[in-house]
Amino acid sequence: MKFIDTNVFLRYFTADDPEKSKNSLELLKKIENGEETVTTSSLVIFETIFTLEHSYKVSRSDILQLLGPILNLRGLSLENKSIFIEALKIYSEETFSFADAFNIAVMKKMNIKEIYSYDGDFDEIDGIKRIEP
Repeated sequence: MKFIDTNVFLRYFTADDPEKSKNSLELLKKIENGEETVTTSSLVIFETIFTLEHSYKVSRSDILQLLGPILNLRGLSLENKSIFIEALKIYSEETFSFADAFNIAVMKKMNIKEIYSYDGDFDEIDGIKRIEP
């Protein structure tokens, strides 16, 4: 198993370097076909989303369309993969940061209904009660 870093995803998504984009696509095809197995970290996924949104001005719905299939690659291992997939859906439909969307997805998976926070965005989530300490 090998580790896959943010820049491989970014080169594939943005195609800003044609050679690296082509090579990234070839690697992703091998991962999809099970010829190659890789793992990545939550920070890589967070960085990919942040960079696409802030540096490349990719819309949230487009980020979902780009990253969703990558997260479902057969040969990609990622801790909490199902939470990331749910968080991407929340993120693409709402105005929350991806970090907040991820926390909401964790809360839903764990059936947690209350959150200590000063962030009023959580008041918009049905079934979650925000509590200020």
